[in-house]
Amino acid sequence: MACDLCNLLAEVKLNSGAALIWGDDRLSVVAVDEAEYPGYTRVVWNAHVKEMTDLPAADRSRVMDVVWAVEAAQREILAPEKINLASFGNMTPHVHWHVIPRYRDDAHFPNPTWAVAQRASSAEVLAARRALLPALHAAIVEKVKAL
Repeated sequence: MACDLCNLLAEVKLNSGAALIWGDDRLSVVAVDEAEYPGYTRVVWNAHVKEMTDLPAADRSRVMDVVWAVEAAQREILAPEKINLASFGNMTPHVHWHVIPRYRDDAHFPNPTWAVAQRASSAEVLAARRALLPALHAAIVEKVKAL
């Protein structure tokens, strides 16, 4: 069975890193193309590993340190109401974390992003948040490199 994240990482590398924010030999930080959620980011273990506990302790710590760095950058640059962190893997059993900035005016707040939308998002607000993405991506790189 093909893995969506393994395929995504292969595409990111072929497309000169268009969605890649940062990466090394173990991890990739990838911008998620989700119109309603500018700044939505995934931290993905490069090798196909199913569970966090399949990784040695030092690698598990590295994954979480990068997740915290992404969260810190989102808080600093985007100033969201809340950050949602999630690691499911039911559909894609490959170690990865979703780091999602949330706002009181987003389409689903206070519910999860996969719930029924509560309201329409403002195109102007979304555009203003998208305009912050270059600064967000630079902040993520800076924070991860400082680890």
